Amino acid sequence: MGVVLRNLQSVVPLRRARLRRDVEVLRHIFGVQRFDLGIICVDNRRIQHINNLYRKNNQPTDVLSFPFYEDLRPGKIPCALQRDEYNLGDIFLGVEYVKHRCKETSQDLHEALTVVTAHGICHLLGYRHETEEEWIEMQQKESYILSEFNRLTGSHLEPLTKRCT
Repeated sequence: MGVVLRNLQSVVPLRRARLRRDVEVLRHIFGVQRFDLGIICVDNRRIQHINNLYRKNNQPTDVLSFPFYEDLRPGKIPCALQRDEYNLGDIFLGVEYVKHRCKETSQDLHEALTVVTAHGICHLLGYRHETEEEWIEMQQKESYILSEFNRLTGSHLEPLTKRCT
């Protein structure tokens, strides 16, 4: 059980070892370390294509999540019965998009990628933010996860959750 981390972009230099380490800490905090997880880092062109294809939104974005378990209630850990069911799904990180946003906010790229990955894992575990109620629930979960991450690593990460999008 583990993390498959692929870097399919060459626009932004990326330290995969650091991202992998942070993802392992997040998996532990979420309680899903037994589950496989795919993290795919892509450029604006590719994430825009995926966003348009699956969400009919023809713009680049920071993160897209594709859960293995599509009907999970928020926060519920999947009940895997077979070995091949120990899979949370895949997260596409729009690294170029995140880098551009980091330039605007003077935020560290790798810290932002960790926050965006936490957001993506929330989606894999059934959290959404299409309504105000869902947004509040997801915001609370992200805040908790990142406060635990900060406690364990000495970081100072803040959630990125957007309202009702």
